[in-house]
Amino acid sequence: MTIHLSIVLFLPLAAGLIGAFVPRGVARWVVLAGTVAVLAYVVAMFLDFDSGGGLQWVTDDGWISELGIRYTLGVDGLNLFMIALTAIAWPACTLVAAFSEQDRPRLFFFNLALAETAVLGAFMAQDLALFIVFFDLMLVPFYFLIGAWGSGDRVRATTKFVIYTLAGSLLMLAAAVALGVLATPDGGELSFALSDLRERSLPAGSQQWITLLFALAFFVKAPLFPLHGWVPETYRATSIPVLALLSGVLSKVGVYAFLRIVLPVMPDGAEYWQELFIILAVFSILYGSVLAFSQDNIRLVVAYSSIAQLGFIVLGIFAFADKGAQGALFQMLNHGLVVVPLFLIIGVIALRAGGSESLRELGGMAFRAPVLAALFLVTALATLAMPGSANFVAELLILFGAFEDNLVYGLVASVGVVLAAVYMIRLYQGTMHGRVGPAVEPREIDRVNVAAVAPLVALVIALGVYPHFVVERTERDVQRAIGEVHREVAVFR
Repeated sequence: MTIHLSIVLFLPLAAGLIGAFVPRGVARWVVLAGTVAVLAYVVAMFLDFDSGGGLQWVTDDGWISELGIRYTLGVDGLNLFMIALTAIAWPACTLVAAFSEQDRPRLFFFNLALAETAVLGAFMAQDLALFIVFFDLMLVPFYFLIGAWGSGDRVRATTKFVIYTLAGSLLMLAAAVALGVLATPDGGELSFALSDLRERSLPAGSQQWITLLFALAFFVKAPLFPLHGWVPETYRATSIPVLALLSGVLSKVGVYAFLRIVLPVMPDGAEYWQELFIILAVFSILYGSVLAFSQDNIRLVVAYSSIAQLGFIVLGIFAFADKGAQGALFQMLNHGLVVVPLFLIIGVIALRAGGSESLRELGGMAFRAPVLAALFLVTALATLAMPGSANFVAELLILFGAFEDNLVYGLVASVGVVLAAVYMIRLYQGTMHGRVGPAVEPREIDRVNVAAVAPLVALVIALGVYPHFVVERTERDVQRAIGEVHREVAVFR
């Protein structure tokens, strides 16, 4: 089977452009059809994927030859499931948005489609400069989706989001240019292809400061403490379908890039900052968990829980152990599959409560809405890593990886697992049980949201039953990604 990655990449954008010129009522369905077509293509990719076969369906063409920049795309075990997460989440959120009232729908759905192309491009890119193009392009549609179609203090939220993200992107751009130039051998040609950069040597000192600049950009995108300052205002102001994509998919680009770029290309730099990044990861786990427990707004409970989950992912990556990195990649997928339906369910709950998202005004929905309660329960249990869930497997792998060489940090991070149980049970009980809130209209979840949420919940259950489906397709490529760091650490010791 022939897979053309450029078709997968630009299908959403093509649908968005078509939707911009059709009647207002048709645009949403054109873009939705584009997201479904991408999903169908990704299913075909899974059927044809060779586990452990390295980079597949490679597209490699010249782009800006004078600067050594190529249009290179490829899929392996590192990005296969990130592409799948994008392809699964976008139709669900687009479906919910399609059945909601949108001002200027053609422009809204064009930006939604452009955002999917940008995210897919960042995951598929095998050239550092191309990755940065898509990484920065993501900012454009989300700037408009939050600023033009958000609510509340959306201008302040958008400004903060842009300042943080753009500052990080500029630092990364400077680091990427330095990396490409400094890694070029005497008499050699400048290249930003990741395959070339992995083969070229760079002094340890240069790797250290370049790694730090990359990390700052990635920690903002994730987000991770202490670069999460844009989160509260942005999460409050963003519409639910856009927020689900922002938290569930966009946040994975930064942590994925550590495995794709930083560890294979700059192992000395990664080893130098290992302990600092682990400390930040552990602090994010505890910080996010404590703040999630103390929030009254149900959006912010999930927002801060996401910071904690991303802390676990970074801990797994910088444990420099096969199990830890495997668990980190698995948790990227799991978190996206869980947090997208969580936010869609939060949207349903708020709609049933006259727009209120305060735990003090909610409660008592389960009796009249058993399907809503059941879907919410599955996602809540998955978030707290209940044994039998895919999240449990992923966090167990991360903790095993951390225990190998970082026992103390692993033990402290384990506290986050306990705290997750506390804040998720509090969230579930506060909305589904107890007295019916003063503004609550306890009625069942509608068919549109069931169609969007139920398939994601089914995937969460399926991966909990058969996690080997992910592990066998990612194991070898994860080992390749951290192989250079293993060698550097062994030499250092």
